[in-house]
Amino acid sequence: MQNSSNSEQLPTVLVVDDEVRSQDAIRRTLEEDFAVLTASSASEARVLFEQQSISVVLCDQRMPDVTGVRFLKEVRNCWPDTVRMVISGYTDSQDIIAGINEAGIYQYILKPWSPDHLLLSVRNAVEAQHLQKQTSRLNLELRTSTPVLRERTQSQLAQARKTFGFDRLVRAPGSPLDAVCHMAQRVARYDLPVLVLGESGTGKELLARAMHFASPRMTGPFVVENCAAIPDTLIESELFGHKRGSFTGAYEDHLGLFQRANGGTVFLDEIGETSPAFQVKLLRVLQEGEVRPVGAARPIPVDVRVIAATHRQLEQRVQEGLFREDLYYRISGVTLTMPPLRERMADIAPIAQQLAQDVAFELGLPVRSIPDDVLACLMAYAWPGNIRELRNEMARALALSQDAEWSVADFSHRVLQGRGAGVGPDLMASVPKTGTLSDRLDVIEAMLLRETLLRHRFNKTRAAQELGLSRVGLRGKMQRFGLEGGA
Repeated sequence: MQNSSNSEQLPTVLVVDDEVRSQDAIRRTLEEDFAVLTASSASEARVLFEQQSISVVLCDQRMPDVTGVRFLKEVRNCWPDTVRMVISGYTDSQDIIAGINEAGIYQYILKPWSPDHLLLSVRNAVEAQHLQKQTSRLNLELRTSTPVLRERTQSQLAQARKTFGFDRLVRAPGSPLDAVCHMAQRVARYDLPVLVLGESGTGKELLARAMHFASPRMTGPFVVENCAAIPDTLIESELFGHKRGSFTGAYEDHLGLFQRANGGTVFLDEIGETSPAFQVKLLRVLQEGEVRPVGAARPIPVDVRVIAATHRQLEQRVQEGLFREDLYYRISGVTLTMPPLRERMADIAPIAQQLAQDVAFELGLPVRSIPDDVLACLMAYAWPGNIRELRNEMARALALSQDAEWSVADFSHRVLQGRGAGVGPDLMASVPKTGTLSDRLDVIEAMLLRETLLRHRFNKTRAAQELGLSRVGLRGKMQRFGLEGGA
């Protein structure tokens, strides 16, 4: 482990990489602007996290003890305020693409990286962290009587609402999401518990964060916890915290989830996956409004608003005896349901354009507009993984295309098929259950024809060669199935 000689007042960046030369290269790039720490393994990094506050962690993907994405998932759970970034030379790593969402990775730096780009990326990461931390000081400033100061503070509040507010839920005019956002804005101002239902990847956390920044608690912390990731053996420590020496391995005091969220909002994701033991202990906190850290002599009052989310149907799980009825009524003061992407197809175009900008920045690639044939391909797919799957596909396509234009060929085969769950079962599911053999084969032929045309960006010569058709024969089939014009 190594500590640079920079001033302690500088933001701290932790570089986790098992190659010393890589550590040194990154340290030299950043040390004029940041206090740089280095660690050669995840275990060394954990020690540094316990010792001091770290603004940004830069983690190499390929390490001997654990992958970068897996370690950053741990960082998100234990030190959620630290901005997480991963560095890798593997553009097609599915682990990294999935981890952009699962580990809450702020940016994916591609090797070989440019010093200017790396420095700018870390500066932006620190700035984003500072923006959220600034809100904790706004209440105090608002109480002053200086008109100029009050005006500046109100401007900061407006900027925070813009950055984290309902505008982050990108949608087209008249989207089904409008009604959900309207209801969420109405209840955000009141200290009611909210239950957000919806399939995985529909944006439940974004909605919860927008509600927090539209509430009187916006100057307090917003703490995210994936309930399914907490083992029963650590429930009390994670929820309530613990005192130093209260059990083996408790080397220092640890603030629990509700203490970290005190005065703000706690977002309990995957509440439907919790064990009976977790449900009992959570109910106790919600009923009593206080926690007792493990090893503490007396309870500590906490003031939090709870927003819970699940992709499960909790009422059904209550009936099945898998979820406590009293806890269900505690967390479901207001219930909101996020519609899946397949029910808001008009939203795909603006969401894809926004994701193209976000992912391009994360990968250090130029931002390019999405051509119509690619948008047509995206809008023809059912997106069972919702926005998370769309983001992963955008990251894949950008990584594969590099500086070239967008191409439908850079998307996965299931997207090219224009359906939801893959080639075999989904292809058969799309075939009518009744009708003549000829009619049913026409459906299959049209799907295969469309997939080939999309993959070749409607290059009729290449598509005809692959399908063993003449250009005249291909054109006739396109007219027959209404595939002219690149749609």
